[in-house]
Amino acid sequence: MLPLPHELLADQFDRIFETQVRSRYFRGLEFAGPRGDPGWFGPDSAVWYVHSHLPTLVFGLVCAAYLEGFDPSIVAMGADHSRLLARDEDGRSTERIDEEGAAVRFGHSLSFFIGTAYGSTATAERLTRTVRAMHHTVKGTRPDGLPYDADDPDWLRWNYATVVWGLATAHERYHYRPLRGEALGRYYAEFTRVGQALGGTDLPATKAETLDCLKSYLPRLAITSAQAARTGPNLRDVPTGPLNGPFVDWMVRDTLPTWAARMVMHRRPRDVEVYARRTAFWLALNGLHATTGPLREFRQARARVSGGTDRPHTLPAHIPGTDPTRTRAEVEALA
Repeated sequence: MLPLPHELLADQFDRIFETQVRSRYFRGLEFAGPRGDPGWFGPDSAVWYVHSHLPTLVFGLVCAAYLEGFDPSIVAMGADHSRLLARDEDGRSTERIDEEGAAVRFGHSLSFFIGTAYGSTATAERLTRTVRAMHHTVKGTRPDGLPYDADDPDWLRWNYATVVWGLATAHERYHYRPLRGEALGRYYAEFTRVGQALGGTDLPATKAETLDCLKSYLPRLAITSAQAARTGPNLRDVPTGPLNGPFVDWMVRDTLPTWAARMVMHRRPRDVEVYARRTAFWLALNGLHATTGPLREFRQARARVSGGTDRPHTLPAHIPGTDPTRTRAEVEALA
């Protein structure tokens, strides 16, 4: 029997994902075993459900990155310690996005939020151990003279809040059958395990707490270079790509909390146009998911626990202060 068109498209997508993402950023991650291992959340968790829809997960990460960009310390960390921004001959940041560097960062982010969601317990531990080790090396001084430290509990709390808000909001608005009310609340509560495993404390555990947390940081935030490039008249210069361009950029800003939308002069058009844009985006994301189906990794995870689990879920094993000291080169070797 000949394969159906959607099966051909699903196979093609998996081949692209294999060459562009899985082979580069999923090395050493385990989803098929050990048999019966529920990982950090387990098959009945809200986190498994939310993160199994790849298009909304990707969009949520883009939304989180945009929100993070309001923090001058985030921008300074990216300029000083990552390949996210291109550099001149003297190694100084040009404040322009390095496309390859951005792709590497996004690939690692994707593997992290998939692996910690429904990977094996050992996979989740390995991923968070690597990110913590990277954070331990990210310390410096912003151009305005203020210090930054990726291990700072206040920074970890802000970073966590932007991520959980981006992922949960993208799911709530664009998943074909989103969690609502108490079920969505379970997602916010469950996901704190990831933030705690990265060293976060006093993390928001509900949607309301997350919104309050984000707004509480307003005195520390600014229109950074990352946001200025996509604010007001500069929007016409936004480059077009698979994860950006004027339409996707509008959809990202449409998810911002009200105060953040005002900062970048985001104005909603008439309700009918908002509805049309959101509907078109909903159709695009869910059409893609319907065509490709869940990732191979998610199917492997479901098979891993198909015979049941020996416990509802495991918990992160990290004890703060016990990580070994590593150089940047040693950390990059871990990744």
